[in-house]
Amino acid sequence: MLRSHRGHCRTFVPLIGIYSFEEIFFNFRAQSPAGPHLFRAFAPNRAQSSAMKTRREIVANWLPRYTGVPLNKFGGYVLLTNFDRYVQLFAQWHRVPVMGKDKPMTSATAGDITIINFGMGSATAATVMDLLSAIKPKAVLFLGKCGGVKHRAEIGDLILPIAAVRGEGTSNDYFPPEVPALPSFALQKAISTTIRDFARDYWTGTIYTTNRRVWEHDEAFKKYLKKIRVLAVDMETATIFMTGFFNEIPTGALLLVSDQPMVPEGVKTAESDKQVDEKFVNDHLKIGIAALKQLLNKGLTVKHLRF
Repeated sequence: MLRSHRGHCRTFVPLIGIYSFEEIFFNFRAQSPAGPHLFRAFAPNRAQSSAMKTRREIVANWLPRYTGVPLNKFGGYVLLTNFDRYVQLFAQWHRVPVMGKDKPMTSATAGDITIINFGMGSATAATVMDLLSAIKPKAVLFLGKCGGVKHRAEIGDLILPIAAVRGEGTSNDYFPPEVPALPSFALQKAISTTIRDFARDYWTGTIYTTNRRVWEHDEAFKKYLKKIRVLAVDMETATIFMTGFFNEIPTGALLLVSDQPMVPEGVKTAESDKQVDEKFVNDHLKIGIAALKQLLNKGLTVKHLRF
């Protein structure tokens, strides 16, 4: 029994499971002698109660939330980077604005190409690839930096990975550890052609992707890297390959050797990183743009697998 403040008795009937909470709430409020004022403070916020039940709904909402860019304003071809300098140069060269300066991920779009700075590390790499599934890009190219493990990979060299070792752990949420991290070979072929068009050469080999940012002091880890014969080490490549495969997005990578962390004098510093930016980033970005334009202009597909 429920008693109103005027003394009238009303029978309470179990309604949960028959009607929704909102139906019960608003019906009870309408019948209350106190009127809507008594219950206004407790009213559900209908503007915030629109449920997102599917993965598709979530990523379609979150990509604009993270970037500040509507879904229909993204290009069909995407460059990914960890550094604002790449986005700023892209925007400067194409005379377009940098979007999302107050958001987690800045970006710029010119024609059908969008560049996004998603941040650093495998977790954010997985996040941006999941969010990009909202627009299903025709190709995604990661322009990252890496540390050379073998001495032949000198600072300023380009590496076109044929595979990546999944040492980061994030990709285990998408596939079992035994599934190899591979790029779209058709996309890598287009990048290879573009590199040669720029009269540059490159190394090809396997990258080790780790979650650890500070490991340069760890001799046991460095010994392990030598043992497995990887060419370089980074924090995103394997994750991007695996989440690209998971989301059915053709994905590739072109890495710039920015340091040689296997020796103390090769560990990256603020000054050495500045020199790399000044000497090598322009070409790195230009090659990435040209590779995507080659695909765009020729109308080539880079889906090498039936997802």
